[in-house]
Amino acid sequence: MTDTASKHVERQMEARYIPMIGYAEAWEMQKSIVRQISQEERQETLLLLQHPPTYTLGTDRHHEHLLLSEDELNERGISVFEIDRGGDITYHGPGQLVGYPMLFLPMEGLDLHAYLRNVEQAIINWLAEYGIEAGRKPEYTGVWVGNEKIAAIGVKFNRARDRGGFVTSHGFALNIEAGIGNEGFSGIIPCGIQEYGVTSFNDLSGVTLSVEEAARQLLPHFCRVFGFSTPALLEQRAE
Repeated sequence: MTDTASKHVERQMEARYIPMIGYAEAWEMQKSIVRQISQEERQETLLLLQHPPTYTLGTDRHHEHLLLSEDELNERGISVFEIDRGGDITYHGPGQLVGYPMLFLPMEGLDLHAYLRNVEQAIINWLAEYGIEAGRKPEYTGVWVGNEKIAAIGVKFNRARDRGGFVTSHGFALNIEAGIGNEGFSGIIPCGIQEYGVTSFNDLSGVTLSVEEAARQLLPHFCRVFGFSTPALLEQRAE
């Protein structure tokens, strides 16, 4: 005898935390995982990680929003990549939790905007646990606290031709450590937005939280929003 509860099977996913990995290596890793998911050779996967100082320019790139010369970039040790996600320029660096969800979105009921809103919602829900009232700005993606952005979001939808849908890549960059807005972000006009600022979890909460702790706390919120059971967060070292 079975009932409705026993018939329900939660979606399964893999989640990994990488303490530090170069941007190029992580990008190649994403491409490989996307191919495997497209061919049904791997579970849907969430990578949570940190990058060394890096600027990425998405498909809406405006090079004038990069304010540093090549010499200044070299002096600060900041790499620059032109990549295939949506959006303009943003910063990745130590003290920031970067998340790359690689999820399969079937054609039936497909809503790409809803996917973006769900990524934002997972972050909003986590921040609410600390009494931080975060939300959205209608004209922009990302998560905002007042007029300051705490999380940038830029994604790519990769067509999974054999499965009739898409696999997501790229994702979100959530500022955790205090003062991050005064470091790498000072060399760019983040996402081309001049009138608003950037903030971080530690600045807002007064709590000193490591990036790994933030990753472990955010994971169940992400899984809840997207309908996954929460997996163990496995730590992986970059090769």
